[in-house]
Amino acid sequence: VMLKGVIENNYYELYRIQLFLSLNSLRKSYFKENRGQLRSANGVNSMRNRRRLARQCRLFCHPLLPLLRSSNAMAISHYLKDIARGKDGARALTRDQAADLMGQVLDGHANDLQVGAFCIAMRVKGETAQEMAGFLDAVHARLELLAASSKTLIVLPSYNGARKLPVLTPLLALLLAQRGWPVLVHGHSTEERRISSQAVLAALGVEAMTAPEEVQPGQVAFAPTALLLPGLARLLDVRRTLGLRSSAHSVVKLMDPLSPVAGDSLVVSSYTHPEFAISMAETIALTGLDALLLRGTEREPVADPRRQPQLDAFQAGQ
Repeated sequence: VMLKGVIENNYYELYRIQLFLSLNSLRKSYFKENRGQLRSANGVNSMRNRRRLARQCRLFCHPLLPLLRSSNAMAISHYLKDIARGKDGARALTRDQAADLMGQVLDGHANDLQVGAFCIAMRVKGETAQEMAGFLDAVHARLELLAASSKTLIVLPSYNGARKLPVLTPLLALLLAQRGWPVLVHGHSTEERRISSQAVLAALGVEAMTAPEEVQPGQVAFAPTALLLPGLARLLDVRRTLGLRSSAHSVVKLMDPLSPVAGDSLVVSSYTHPEFAISMAETIALTGLDALLLRGTEREPVADPRRQPQLDAFQAGQ
């Protein structure tokens, strides 16, 4: 009953316990708990007891069968064994392992339990630069093809919106377009209480893309994450269930929509806490991005007009 309750209602405990048991291991546990009854019987009675206990065990396991019998039930469990051991006990993944893990999540090879465990485990452990680079490799390999612009495309990831201050990302996009640059804003809303860039741009007549297309110089375009990569949008939506941001929210800040076509782009990214500036700079170096990195406003890639935050520029990761 406890196990069933955790699976159905409590994703927060998934990183502490290994729920991904095979059906056989559940049966073995059940028989172990009832070994006294088996020892007290012999001959025909022993066989009857075994059959009766097996029937009871099947009834016990019945609510778990859809999960355990899924063809993808163990898709990422070997990675979870490394990362879901708490902040001090978890082991970091290599870049290739992280790419494989994220790829399986994006492709739908992991079930909902595993995705929840992955999100919580990485939230507790924290991502290394190698892991973030691997996550980005997986995302870039699966993005919808977007035609390169004739000029360098300015990429503004907008995934938080604003609650206390005006959302300034659309203003930045319009000012850049006014100066002749092609500007792509991409985002996905996961919190209803905030004003999103998509809503502001729509009110200004900039409708969301419905198909990948080239962004022209002097144009502002908005691309929903679900258009660029549906699997990534589904991963972002896990926040609605868990109430917490996941690694996906860090990945989209450094995602380059032109990476699949090797187009010229400049990603304007932001961080909220100074320690994230170091890890994001390391990730940019590993992936070779052209990027601007600054401390944003309410997690948006714009400078707070009341301050003069440091702005770091990277060309090919340097």
